Amino acid sequence: MSNLFDLSGKNALLTGGTGALGTAMAQGLINAGARVALLSRNPENLTAAAAKLGGDAGAVILLRGDVTDAASLESAREELRQKWGKLDILVNAAGGNRPGATIGPDQTFFDLKMEDFAGVSKLNLDGTVIPSLIFGQLLTENGGSIVNISSMAADRAITRVVGYSAAKAAIDNFTKWLAVELAKKYEGRVRVNAIAPGFFIGEQNRRLLLNEDGTLTDRGNTIIRNTPMNRFGEAEELMSTLVWLCADASRFVTGIVVPVDGGFSAFSGV
Repeated sequence: MSNLFDLSGKNALLTGGTGALGTAMAQGLINAGARVALLSRNPENLTAAAAKLGGDAGAVILLRGDVTDAASLESAREELRQKWGKLDILVNAAGGNRPGATIGPDQTFFDLKMEDFAGVSKLNLDGTVIPSLIFGQLLTENGGSIVNISSMAADRAITRVVGYSAAKAAIDNFTKWLAVELAKKYEGRVRVNAIAPGFFIGEQNRRLLLNEDGTLTDRGNTIIRNTPMNRFGEAEELMSTLVWLCADASRFVTGIVVPVDGGFSAFSGV
């Protein structure tokens, strides 16, 4: 059974792998035996993330690239090919939000800034599609797995985050579309799935969910009341789902979005 979850000899690339969730997912892949390439446009973030990861010196390489810029990703792809020769796993974890694409408590929809809305869509949606175009070509050579990172905001109407929600919902649809396309064109050798995390504490949402003294904000309390497990997720709790979706254990699984959310998506609120 353990062989089904063994990623030894596999090479993985993570976009957005320098954040708290991304670094944890990278660690999970390394723990399962994979080598991991972290991609970011920020060299300082790459260096800091690499310092947190275990494994031998050859288990991690750092690649510069912007997920919305195809030319920079093509350069990163060639660097990866030269160093490792092949790619087996692509994790599209890059994403984020902007204030103008979020509706604050004292605002209405009509305060939405379309420039920020477009920027959030570009980072989250385009930033998933473009790496899939560039690095997905490597996966077609020997087969492999693409895992996109979605969100609870894709499936449920969550107040305030209108731009982020729309982009993540598009990622869900793109995941299913690409899964069908690649399965048909490449004889099932390339699988595409997604993980939809529930609520985890990260740098982007810390102020929204926690007060300075560590107590819950009103929004944090609302989330916990609607999460049956009555807590936020821990970054490490994404590892096993990611490893499963990348390993032979899920070799007949494609086109699904897996919630890792403490029951949030199952709860009606009653």
